[in-house]
Amino acid sequence: MRAVIQRVAWAHVTVDNKRISEIGEGLLVLLGIEDADGTEDIIWLTRKIVNLRIFNDTEGVMNKSLLEIDGDAIVVSQFTLHAATKKGNRPSYIKASKPEIAIPIYEQFVLQMESDLGKKIGTGIFGADMKVAMLNDGPVTIMMDTKNKDL
Repeated sequence: MRAVIQRVAWAHVTVDNKRISEIGEGLLVLLGIEDADGTEDIIWLTRKIVNLRIFNDTEGVMNKSLLEIDGDAIVVSQFTLHAATKKGNRPSYIKASKPEIAIPIYEQFVLQMESDLGKKIGTGIFGADMKVAMLNDGPVTIMMDTKNKDL
Protein backbone atom coordinates (compact mmCIF):
# COMPACT_ATOMS: atom_id res chain seq x y z
CA MET A 1 0.00 0.00 0.00
CA ARG A 2 1.40 3.35 -1.02
CA ALA A 3 0.35 6.78 0.10
CA VAL A 4 1.26 10.31 -0.81
CA ILE A 5 0.34 12.52 2.13
CA GLN A 6 0.05 16.26 1.60
CA ARG A 7 -0.43 18.84 4.33
CA VAL A 8 -3.07 21.19 2.98
CA ALA A 9 -4.65 24.51 3.87
CA TRP A 10 -7.70 23.23 1.97
CA ALA A 11 -8.63 20.47 -0.47
CA HIS A 12 -11.65 19.32 -2.40
CA VAL A 13 -12.71 16.58 -4.81
CA THR A 14 -15.07 17.19 -7.71
CA VAL A 15 -16.79 14.54 -9.86
CA ASP A 16 -19.01 15.51 -12.82
CA ASN A 17 -18.79 19.19 -11.80
CA LYS A 18 -20.15 18.36 -8.32
CA ARG A 19 -17.99 18.88 -5.22
CA ILE A 20 -18.21 15.64 -3.26
CA SER A 21 -15.63 16.27 -0.52
CA GLU A 22 -14.11 19.39 0.96
CA ILE A 23 -11.83 20.13 3.90
CA GLY A 24 -9.96 23.01 5.44
CA GLU A 25 -6.65 22.45 7.24
CA GLY A 26 -5.61 18.83 7.22
CA LEU A 27 -4.29 16.07 4.99
CA LEU A 28 -4.97 14.96 1.44
CA VAL A 29 -4.04 11.29 1.15
CA LEU A 30 -3.60 9.69 -2.27
CA LEU A 31 -3.77 5.91 -1.79
CA GLY A 32 -2.51 3.14 -4.06
CA ILE A 33 -3.49 -0.46 -3.34
CA GLU A 34 -1.88 -3.70 -4.49
CA ASP A 35 -3.08 -7.31 -4.14
CA ALA A 36 -0.71 -8.08 -1.26
CA ASP A 37 -2.25 -5.36 0.95
CA GLY A 38 -4.35 -6.33 3.94
CA THR A 39 -5.54 -5.34 7.39
CA GLU A 40 -2.03 -5.10 8.84
CA ASP A 41 -1.05 -2.59 6.13
CA ILE A 42 -4.21 -0.57 6.72
CA ILE A 43 -3.74 -0.34 10.48
CA TRP A 44 -0.05 0.54 10.24
CA LEU A 45 -0.59 3.22 7.60
CA THR A 46 -3.67 4.91 9.07
CA ARG A 47 -2.06 5.14 12.51
CA LYS A 48 1.11 6.58 11.00
CA ILE A 49 -0.86 9.14 9.01
CA VAL A 50 -3.01 10.49 11.84
CA ASN A 51 0.01 10.67 14.17
CA LEU A 52 2.56 12.20 11.77
CA ARG A 53 3.92 15.32 13.43
CA ILE A 54 3.87 17.58 10.37
CA PHE A 55 1.76 20.51 11.58
CA ASN A 56 3.34 23.56 13.15
CA ASP A 57 3.25 24.25 16.86
CA THR A 58 3.21 27.79 18.29
CA GLU A 59 6.95 28.08 17.60
CA GLY A 60 6.52 27.22 13.92
CA VAL A 61 8.10 23.79 14.34
CA MET A 62 6.44 20.73 12.74
CA ASN A 63 5.57 19.10 16.03
CA LYS A 64 1.82 18.44 15.94
CA SER A 65 -0.22 15.65 14.38
CA LEU A 66 -3.52 15.69 12.55
CA LEU A 67 -5.10 14.36 15.74
CA GLU A 68 -3.59 17.16 17.85
CA ILE A 69 -4.79 19.95 15.57
CA ASP A 70 -8.22 18.32 15.11
CA GLY A 71 -7.62 18.52 11.36
CA ASP A 72 -9.59 16.93 8.56
CA ALA A 73 -8.64 14.47 5.85
CA ILE A 74 -9.60 13.37 2.37
CA VAL A 75 -8.55 9.96 1.03
CA VAL A 76 -8.52 9.46 -2.74
CA SER A 77 -7.75 6.15 -4.43
CA GLN A 78 -4.97 6.45 -7.00
CA PHE A 79 -3.83 3.31 -8.79
CA THR A 80 -1.11 5.26 -10.62
CA LEU A 81 0.97 5.27 -7.42
CA HIS A 82 1.93 1.72 -8.41
CA ALA A 83 3.18 2.72 -11.86
CA ALA A 84 6.26 0.84 -12.99
CA THR A 85 8.41 3.07 -15.19
CA LYS A 86 11.57 0.99 -15.56
CA LYS A 87 10.99 -0.03 -19.19
CA GLY A 88 9.91 2.24 -22.01
CA ASN A 89 7.84 5.39 -21.70
CA ARG A 90 4.41 3.92 -21.00
CA PRO A 91 3.92 3.17 -17.29
CA SER A 92 2.75 -0.31 -16.37
CA TYR A 93 0.11 -0.65 -13.66
CA ILE A 94 0.40 -4.42 -13.28
CA LYS A 95 1.00 -4.14 -9.49
CA ALA A 96 -2.12 -2.02 -8.90
CA SER A 97 -5.09 -4.05 -7.67
CA LYS A 98 -8.15 -4.52 -9.82
CA PRO A 99 -11.34 -2.90 -8.48
CA GLU A 100 -12.80 -6.14 -7.09
CA ILE A 101 -9.79 -6.39 -4.75
CA ALA A 102 -9.01 -2.70 -4.24
CA ILE A 103 -12.49 -1.37 -3.42
CA PRO A 104 -13.01 -3.42 -0.21
CA ILE A 105 -9.47 -2.57 0.94
CA TYR A 106 -10.03 1.13 0.17
CA GLU A 107 -13.33 1.10 2.08
CA GLN A 108 -11.68 -0.66 5.04
CA PHE A 109 -8.87 1.92 4.97
CA VAL A 110 -11.38 4.80 5.11
CA LEU A 111 -13.25 3.21 8.03
CA GLN A 112 -10.00 2.58 9.93
CA MET A 113 -8.81 6.15 9.35
CA GLU A 114 -12.16 7.50 10.58
CA SER A 115 -11.83 5.32 13.68
CA ASP A 116 -8.24 6.45 14.31
CA LEU A 117 -9.11 10.11 13.72
CA GLY A 118 -12.40 9.98 15.62
CA LYS A 119 -14.47 11.61 12.87
CA LYS A 120 -15.69 11.28 9.29
CA ILE A 121 -13.23 11.93 6.51
CA GLY A 122 -13.78 12.97 2.92
CA THR A 123 -13.29 10.59 0.03
CA GLY A 124 -13.24 10.47 -3.71
CA ILE A 125 -15.27 8.00 -5.75
CA PHE A 126 -13.31 4.88 -6.58
CA GLY A 127 -12.64 4.65 -10.32
CA ALA A 128 -14.29 7.98 -11.16
CA ASP A 129 -12.71 10.75 -13.20
CA MET A 130 -12.00 13.05 -10.26
CA LYS A 131 -10.68 16.57 -10.13
CA VAL A 132 -8.64 16.97 -6.95
CA ALA A 133 -7.70 20.50 -5.92
CA MET A 134 -5.64 21.53 -2.93
CA LEU A 135 -3.37 24.17 -1.53
CA ASN A 136 -0.29 22.31 -0.33
CA ASP A 137 0.78 24.01 2.89
CA GLY A 138 4.54 24.28 3.25
CA PRO A 139 4.81 22.52 0.88
CA VAL A 140 4.79 19.33 2.92
CA THR A 141 4.49 16.08 0.97
CA ILE A 142 5.41 12.67 2.38
CA MET A 143 5.43 9.28 0.66
CA MET A 144 4.86 6.06 2.57
CA ASP A 145 4.87 2.44 1.46
CA THR A 146 3.84 -0.38 3.78
CA LYS A 147 6.14 -2.75 1.88
CA ASN A 148 9.09 -0.36 2.26
CA LYS A 149 8.72 1.31 5.64
CA ASP A 150 12.12 3.00 5.29
CA LEU A 151 10.73 5.50 2.75
